[in-house]
Amino acid sequence: MGKISYLFKRIKGMNYKGFFDTINEVHDKTGKSRIILFFDIINCGIKYQAGYMDYKLFEMYRISGDKRKTIITRGINNELVKKYNNPEYTHFLHNKIEFNKKFNKYLARDWMEVTKDNYEDFKVFIGKHKEIVVKPIDLSCGKGIEIIKVNNKNCKKVYENLLETKRTLVEEVATQCKILSNLHPQSINTMRMITLNHHLVASYLRIGTGENVVDNFNHGGLVVPVNIDTGIIDYLAIDKKGNKYEKHPDTNENIIWVQIPKWNKVKKFVEEVSKIIPELGYVGWDVCLSDNGPLLIEGNEFPGHDIYQLPPHRTNDIGLLPIFKKAMEEENDNEKNSDSN
Repeated sequence: MGKISYLFKRIKGMNYKGFFDTINEVHDKTGKSRIILFFDIINCGIKYQAGYMDYKLFEMYRISGDKRKTIITRGINNELVKKYNNPEYTHFLHNKIEFNKKFNKYLARDWMEVTKDNYEDFKVFIGKHKEIVVKPIDLSCGKGIEIIKVNNKNCKKVYENLLETKRTLVEEVATQCKILSNLHPQSINTMRMITLNHHLVASYLRIGTGENVVDNFNHGGLVVPVNIDTGIIDYLAIDKKGNKYEKHPDTNENIIWVQIPKWNKVKKFVEEVSKIIPELGYVGWDVCLSDNGPLLIEGNEFPGHDIYQLPPHRTNDIGLLPIFKKAMEEENDNEKNSDSN
């Protein structure tokens, strides 16, 4: 029933221009018949809950059914979110102030909320931190985030601007370890770590480029998986255009074969964080690694199924669904053991 209802929802809200543009684009790339592509996209929608964007992004047109069924498509991802994340608790992830309060223990940095009547507190804060990160409390994908320098001369002006632009979360700038800073020192290069049923199932490093202070893939950044068993980067990084990088294009630092320091500590950290709100069982956590260990940046209840399964990062074109299913099976085993006791 889930597959059918998802398919009808997608058909009802489909961008038909985008659908046929995808057919033409794949036809031009592969030479395959448009009629065959039309029915193959429909077939993937029925069998694998894949939209036409999934079909193109994951290059499903060139892989067999056995491999197609290992990919976490948009429909499958939506089902996981619905099953594991109680919507009554997602406000802790949506609102950055609420998030910081709930996960304060794991932030490892100073922060404050700017209000209309706490200018004196703001002055004390910038007295301790000459550079601050300012964030809107309810935007994602790095929107509105800025690192700014504050001093006594511009303090009042900055304070008023933050209220006016509704960027009322102010934080101490997180510091990252030397290995990650060397890749691109202008940005904090965070790891997106996905937990399902409180098990780490995927992780990837995002790296900024140019003068960007955010590492977001949609803002020109690079992305590369981190092997969840070893903490080693064993693929080439890619950008949104599909360009591949063994070394960072700006710093010329090696990306491939980098070992993330203190990896076992990082894994333990994120799995502990995932249990703070048990009602949120499928989350993408953004983690910064400092010299003292991991610290938490934010959490997302839609981890982004596309980024961590891109074709250049799939071994033998196998997606991550088998790993996700293993985490879900452990939940079922725990429930059986609980019932038997």
